[in-house]
Amino acid sequence: ANAVSVAFAAVSLAKQIFGNLSKVKVLLIGAGETIELVAKHLQEQGSGSLVVANRTYERAVQLAQQFNAAAITLAQVPSQLAEADVVISSTASTLPIVGKGMVEQALKQRKHKPMFLVDLAVPRDIEQQVTELEDAYLYTVDDLQSIVEQNLNNRQQAAEQARQMISLGAAEFAQWLTLQGSVDWVRDYRQRCELVRTDLLAKAVNQLNAGQDAEKVLSELSTKLTNRLMHSPTKAIRQLGQDDELNKQTLINTLLDL
Repeated sequence: ANAVSVAFAAVSLAKQIFGNLSKVKVLLIGAGETIELVAKHLQEQGSGSLVVANRTYERAVQLAQQFNAAAITLAQVPSQLAEADVVISSTASTLPIVGKGMVEQALKQRKHKPMFLVDLAVPRDIEQQVTELEDAYLYTVDDLQSIVEQNLNNRQQAAEQARQMISLGAAEFAQWLTLQGSVDWVRDYRQRCELVRTDLLAKAVNQLNAGQDAEKVLSELSTKLTNRLMHSPTKAIRQLGQDDELNKQTLINTLLDL
């Protein structure tokens, strides 16, 4: 959502100015990686009319086909400029491609309908003097840095939110694991107690079947059952009781319901 490239910043600025880009005519000058990235962002933002201009016409056609755009040569830029609401340029040219006079003439043909220009090239593709024209709004790489920095800050804030989400999720998962462990303890303890009960009950039934006194058998059953069930907990309590830590004493009281 917050790309940190000047290509994305250029498209974001265009969207801020025009709102809906579906009816905005865009002229892309160049066919390198930067312009390709600009075209991709424009397409994602719903741009409906793209023209790609490049020194090598074949490369312009190749890029234009990817984005359902038209292709022209650099020599055709002056005649195409008046049709463009947005001009974004990024070439390797050592000299400006779009001059003040060219833009001035295009504005006259447009009846001074405003034109938004973004120069992503170093050195510049669009003459700085274009800013002197009332209806031309020229932005350079330096102008876009504030947008890039803001997007970077947004990413850092999102990363911090992600860290908090991870920390919370990890804590919840650790708690879930602990609960799973306690479930296992309860199950194992109940199973062990059930085995003790079943074993002693079977012996008591055998004693009754052998004709022994029922009261004596039941008394012996209850005593043995109590002793067997209390043996391990009592041993553990004695070991914990040797520690003066308040939290362990509290734990013993909680476990024994004292």
